[in-house]
Amino acid sequence: MKKEEVNLPMAAILGQSLKTIEHYKHEQPHYGELLDILEEVLILREKHRRSTGASLISLDERIAGEKMSGGFPLVDFAGGDLNLEAPEAYFRDLLEIGKKKSPEESARILEELASGALSYETIVRDSFTEGPEAIPEEREGAGEEEETEDDGDEVFDLLSLFVEESLRPSLEKIAEWYAPLLKKRGWNEGFCPICGREPKLAEIRNEEGVRFLFCNQCGYEWSYLRLKCPFCGNDDQDTLAYFSVEGEEQYRVDVCNNCNRYIKTVDFRKMNRPACLDVEDLATIHLDILANEEGYE
Repeated sequence: MKKEEVNLPMAAILGQSLKTIEHYKHEQPHYGELLDILEEVLILREKHRRSTGASLISLDERIAGEKMSGGFPLVDFAGGDLNLEAPEAYFRDLLEIGKKKSPEESARILEELASGALSYETIVRDSFTEGPEAIPEEREGAGEEEETEDDGDEVFDLLSLFVEESLRPSLEKIAEWYAPLLKKRGWNEGFCPICGREPKLAEIRNEEGVRFLFCNQCGYEWSYLRLKCPFCGNDDQDTLAYFSVEGEEQYRVDVCNNCNRYIKTVDFRKMNRPACLDVEDLATIHLDILANEEGYE
């Protein structure tokens, strides 16, 4: 018998996520500091999600349908009109959380926003046109990466992390509004139909073992072929592979030897808890490090 997908309220999802965070605090204490920050971020996200009123974009269903049919994401961050008032307010609140981790960096960003030396809209658009890694390079003192004491290679990039997160509540609303239309029309691309980001994480669920790609930027998930690279479209099984870590069989890293890209995959059929992919992404940073060491990006 096929299991039905159940759409839980955001508050219930938050509760599950916080339980998962507590689980990992005990299982992987070396991630404790980052998990504490994520916990605060998720609570703040829910607060802003509830208060977010005006839409990030103005888009009627006809244009939305045309974009989906043409393989274009709904939100045009490169040149489209955007209402960034709510995301910027969230961004400033996130920086208050950031003061606990990087007080000098957070204070500097807030000062630059206040003085006009840093434009929130500019860094948002640049993060989509040039990639998240381009954000710090445009600022004085950029490149001074801050390492955690947990894993020597683990980098906490405050600005790019919070810029990405600041858009999440507004993009979640758009994903909720257009999800029925997306399911009706279908989406076969390897990038997110809502915001255009590439996925960092995938999950295997259902008895049939369907793979879903997860967008960290907006939280949207869509089904995608298991034996196909979402980044270059390669479906040659001889150049697709994966690796896992002993004792962590619920996780795997799918790699493509055609484009040298990778994506982490969580098999929730092997886990006794609901999917909390924001938490799983953070709790598997060691897999990112291993993939990078093997030459995958």
